[in-house]
Amino acid sequence: MFLRALIQKIKTRKKLFSLCGAAVLLSLSAVYISGAFGQEDISAAAAPYYSGETGEQQVAICVNVDWGEDYIPQMLATFAAHDVKATFFLTGRWTEKFPAVAKEILDSGMEIGNHGLKHTSPNSMSYEENKADIEAAAAIIEDTLHVKTVLFAPAAGEIDEQVQQAATDLDYRLILWSVDTIDWQKPKVETIVSRVADQVKDGSIILMHPTENTAAALDGILDVLAEKGYQAVPVSALIE
Repeated sequence: MFLRALIQKIKTRKKLFSLCGAAVLLSLSAVYISGAFGQEDISAAAAPYYSGETGEQQVAICVNVDWGEDYIPQMLATFAAHDVKATFFLTGRWTEKFPAVAKEILDSGMEIGNHGLKHTSPNSMSYEENKADIEAAAAIIEDTLHVKTVLFAPAAGEIDEQVQQAATDLDYRLILWSVDTIDWQKPKVETIVSRVADQVKDGSIILMHPTENTAAALDGILDVLAEKGYQAVPVSALIE
């Protein structure tokens, strides 16, 4: 009898240990799954915009600025002649160095976005460094232009997880592009125009910089967009 009772106790304890182990595994699995879905939700919320959709035949032009101030007045005049509003993403250091040109951009009715402080590689920075970079640029732009930026275009289009998370936590929308003029490579004017003409479609975000050839190509680009029936609007209007 004693031996039978002892065996029964051992069996009972084994069942308890098995049940406890299963409960622990289920709890850990739940935590893992919750964490995984939570991260997926964060990534979805932080996803960058490569294009937009308004239900109309509209596109947006982004001008990323960390140099090229000499060509901006010509670009602004061309935009005005075509009655087009673009979005200019300014770095903090550029805004601080050329406040008069920055004000000219704003006074021309262009939308102002944040391009970081010094065009440093976002992917090489930590989450905290990315936040500090965006905030420093925002402070300079707001102090200079009295504009609170809500759109962020990361340098070189770098969007590692820490970049996306930093921008999202600061309530910024990440803006990239679907049509790249690659004007920083200094191609011919005709090449810049043809790249836009060949790639543009409804909702496209067109990336350019204030280069000499871009300024010369802009009139042709805007003519092509008009001929194809596209209306160029600020990025915020395209993604709303």
